[in-house]
Amino acid sequence: MRIAVVVFDGFDELDAIGPLEVLRNAATMGGADLSVDLVALDGAAEVTGSHGLVVRPDGPLDPGGTDLLVIPGGGWNDRGAQGAWAEAERGELPAAIAAAHRAGAVVATVCTGAMLATAAGLTRGRPAVTHHGAIEDLRTAGAEVIEARVVDDGDLVTAGGVTSGIDMALWLVERHFGAELATAVAAEIEHPRHGEVWRARPGPRPDR
Repeated sequence: MRIAVVVFDGFDELDAIGPLEVLRNAATMGGADLSVDLVALDGAAEVTGSHGLVVRPDGPLDPGGTDLLVIPGGGWNDRGAQGAWAEAERGELPAAIAAAHRAGAVVATVCTGAMLATAAGLTRGRPAVTHHGAIEDLRTAGAEVIEARVVDDGDLVTAGGVTSGIDMALWLVERHFGAELATAVAAEIEHPRHGEVWRARPGPRPDR
């Protein structure tokens, strides 16, 4: 499984780094067949988070070569000049998210990363969650807002605010590689798993 965690100027650091650590631990601890890259849309050499952390992505986002795309938030609720709001306004990242989804990637969002999935046209008519400060924006855009820490609708997985990304990543490890590995990773990072994971009923997915 090829996993990409996409970052952009103004991203919330924990939204991205929490899931990144969980998923890389899964790769090293359990022999899970996965690779986890930190990527930027344009292959930028450095990206600066909303709290000033500077990261060096592994490379550019490859929409056609990604099985699971993790999207952080940051900068949405304050309509920042950098962050999710600005990226949604520019449109290039939502277009890349939509392209990855069309190519078969599971899209997983943390916090207001859900609003980038919304800008990509992925949440209308579908169960989803985001940071509490953006819930009304998500609802107004046509999503079915679910009050859960993690919402799993198959090819679209969304998590609430910031730290819920860790629970989402642990859930994705469990979903794809088994509960035993997810429990081991949670123990390694000393994270007590909590909060409901809402799962869609089996059946056809909404049109997208």
